[in-house]
Amino acid sequence: MTRRAVVTGASSGIGEATVGALRDAGWDVVGVARRAERLAALEKQTGAAAYAADLTQQADVDALAGWLAETGPVHALVHVAGGARGTDRVEDGDPGDWRWMFEVNVLSAQMLVAALLPQLRAAAAVDGHADTLFVTSTAAQRAYPGGGGYNAAKAGESMLAEALRLELNGEPIRVVEVAPGMVYTEEFTLNRLRGDRAAAESVYDGVEQPLVASDVADVIAYALNAPGHVNLDLVTMRPVAQSAQHLLARGPLRPRLPVE
Repeated sequence: MTRRAVVTGASSGIGEATVGALRDAGWDVVGVARRAERLAALEKQTGAAAYAADLTQQADVDALAGWLAETGPVHALVHVAGGARGTDRVEDGDPGDWRWMFEVNVLSAQMLVAALLPQLRAAAAVDGHADTLFVTSTAAQRAYPGGGGYNAAKAGESMLAEALRLELNGEPIRVVEVAPGMVYTEEFTLNRLRGDRAAAESVYDGVEQPLVASDVADVIAYALNAPGHVNLDLVTMRPVAQSAQHLLARGPLRPRLPVE
C-alpha cells in the first residue's frame, strides 16, 4: 500500500526537504505552497504532485480539500508552513506582523484540520491509521526578548496540536508535534529580518553545525513511518551547540579534558 501525505510549506526549507524524505521512503506526496514556480521544480525533482495555494485563505483551503478528495486518499497532513516577522519588543510590535504570524501559524493549521479531517478519517478506516504532524518551534516552549509575536503564534499552534490529540482520543489518528530549535535554512531568518542578509547570516556566526532542513525532515519521516500504534507526541530537537533557547555556543565544540 502506498500512503499519501500532504506537506505544506513545500516550496523551501523544511517543507521542501520533507517532500524529498517522504518520497525517498516510498510515500506519494502532495506539496503545497504559494509559489507555483518553486513547486513545479520540486515536482520535477521528486515526482511529488504540486498544488499552489495560500493556506490563510479559506477558499484556497476548500479548493485544496476538494482536489485531494478527487485524486486519492489522504493518510497524513504534515503542516510545515509558517513563519516569523520582525524581532520587535512587545511594546514596539507591529499588529500587522503579529496578525500575519497568527494567520500563517495557527489559523492555517485550524482550517487545514477542519477541511482534511474527514479524508484522514476515511483513510484510517481503510488502512488502519492516519496522521497529523505539526512543525512548531522551541519558540513555543520558551519566550525570548524580541520574540513575543512568534512565541505567541507558535505556542498557539502547539496548543492546537495538544487539544486536537485529546479531541481525537479513541480514533486511530496520530497527532505529532516536532519543535526544532536553530535551523539554518535559506529563507526563514532572512524573511524574519526583512531581507537583511548580513543580519540573517550573523545569527548563525560561529555556531558549529546548526540543524539543517534535512535533519528535521528525517525526524518527520521517522515519526510517520513508525508503527501506527506509536505516537511521538512531542519531539524537541536542537543542535548540540544550542543547549536551550537562550544558551548558544559560538565556536568549536570541544570536550573539557582534565589538565595533565
